[in-house]
Amino acid sequence: MARQYILVINPGSTSTKVAVFREATLVIEDSLTHSTSELDQFANITDQFDYRKAMILSWLKANAINLDQVQAVVARGGLLRPMPSGIYKVSSVMIDDLRVGIQGDHASNLGGIIAKSIADGEGIEAFIVDPVAVDEFDDVARVSGMPDLVRKSLVHALNVRAIGHNVAHELGRPFNEMNMVIAHLGGGISIVPLRKGKMIDANNANEMGPFSPERSGGLPVTDLVKMCYSGDYTMQTLKPKIRGKGGLIAYLGTGDAREIVKRIEQGDRQAALIYQAMAYQIAKEIGAMATVLAGNIDAIVLTGGVAYSKYLTDYVSEHISFIAPVIIKPGEDEMTALNAGYLRMLSGEEKVKIYEDEVTL
Repeated sequence: MARQYILVINPGSTSTKVAVFREATLVIEDSLTHSTSELDQFANITDQFDYRKAMILSWLKANAINLDQVQAVVARGGLLRPMPSGIYKVSSVMIDDLRVGIQGDHASNLGGIIAKSIADGEGIEAFIVDPVAVDEFDDVARVSGMPDLVRKSLVHALNVRAIGHNVAHELGRPFNEMNMVIAHLGGGISIVPLRKGKMIDANNANEMGPFSPERSGGLPVTDLVKMCYSGDYTMQTLKPKIRGKGGLIAYLGTGDAREIVKRIEQGDRQAALIYQAMAYQIAKEIGAMATVLAGNIDAIVLTGGVAYSKYLTDYVSEHISFIAPVIIKPGEDEMTALNAGYLRMLSGEEKVKIYEDEVTL
C-alpha cells in the first residue's frame, strides 16, 4: 500500500491534536482530550507517553488510517536546547533531551518521543518543526542591562515562520531574502524582526513587550520589586498576574477580543481605553523592532487570533503603515504549519537538520 499520508502530532497540556495530510491537503483532524483525573495518575509528563500514544493509534484505527499508509510522522518540538529554526530529524540525542526536559517539563516534549516511536515501528522517519526552543538572536539582543539577567529567545516560532513563508510566497520572493516584522497576536504576543528569514530578536511574550489578552508584558520594574517584597504576595500568587491572569483579563475580566469590542460599541469607555492601550503597545513594539532592521523592511505582518479584530488591526496599521506595507493574516494553524515544514523539506526549499549538529551539547 502506498505511503501517501503524513501524520502530524501536537501534544498540549490537556489535549493531543492529531491530523493526517495527503501532501498539502488535510484529510482528517481531531483533538484528543485528556481529563485531569486521567493525567493525575502520571508523576510527570513523559510518563504519559504510552497513554497518549495509545490514544493516537486508536484514533488512527477508528478513522481507517493504517500505519503502512504513513510516509512520515511530524510533531511539535519541545523545550530542547537553543537551536536554529527549521525541520529536524528526531534523533536519539534529541529523545534523551526531551525525556529529561533539558529546558523544562512541557507536554510538547512528548511530540518527538511519540513521533519517533510510531515512525520506528514502520521504518520511516520522524521530524519536528520550529520548536519553541528556536534561538537565532543576534548577540547584541541578549544583553538586558543587568549582567545577572540575559534576554532569552522565546517566540511563537512555528506560526511566525509559517506565516513568513506564506507571505514570501504570495509576494513571489524567497523567504530567506526578505526582511519582515511579524507580530503574532494571541493569548501571548510575540513581535519578531526577521532578517533574511532569521528571527534575530523578540520581545519574549512571557516577560516583556506589549501586554496581551492574558499576560502583563513589560512592567515598571521598581514597583514590581516592591510588590514582591511587600508581604502581600507569594511567588504562586504573583506569577499568574504576569502570565495567565494579566493583561486584558486583569483589567476587563476577559481576554476575548470579540466581547471587548462589543462592550466598546455599547459605550464602555474603560474597555475602549484598555483595548486601545494594548493596540498602542503593539504598534510601539513593532516600531522598536523596525529599528533592529534599520527600517529596511519588506512587510509588517499581523497574525494570530487577535488579528481577526479589525478594531485592533485598524489602529495598529494606522500607526505603523509609514514603516512598511502592512499585511494581515489572522489566525494560526499549527497542524498545517507543521505539515508545511515537512513539505518544504520534500520540495528542497529547506534542508533537514540534525539536532546534535546544531546545538551545544
